[in-house]
Amino acid sequence: MQRAEFTEVWKSTKKLNKVVLAIMPTPVGKYNLITLEWFMRTSIKPPMLAISIGHTRFSYECLQVGDCFNVCYPSGEMTEAVKICGTQSGRDMDKLLEIKEDWFHGRYRKVPILKNAVANFECQLVSQIRSGDHTIFIGEVKYSWVNTEKELLFL
Repeated sequence: MQRAEFTEVWKSTKKLNKVVLAIMPTPVGKYNLITLEWFMRTSIKPPMLAISIGHTRFSYECLQVGDCFNVCYPSGEMTEAVKICGTQSGRDMDKLLEIKEDWFHGRYRKVPILKNAVANFECQLVSQIRSGDHTIFIGEVKYSWVNTEKELLFL
């Protein structure tokens, strides 16, 4: 995994991809992961991404008190991690320990960067919009990471 400019890393995610992982700090100083299907790029300058999270999710609670999140595009080697993060709650387990993925602290707020992911985007939370039973969290990308040796996960 190497740090790279946003546009270079974004190009690595242009293939069809159905899911991403979002990672955010928890109120007790750990990290929570969630598998998401609702995500998008929202701005070129500055680079911004949005994720949509249901109000009943632990990740929603984390982002109500936090100020950042990472968006990770999983590689084909991360199928089990995607399943765990999409079916288990961070209220009940430490998913970062459970998925057994190698990671290192990012540059912005030290939120984990997953080494096996194709791309990781470190985002500062800048806005949120309530959308029915979900909230759309908008983040400005502060740092981007790419792993050119990995292929995107297609589910």
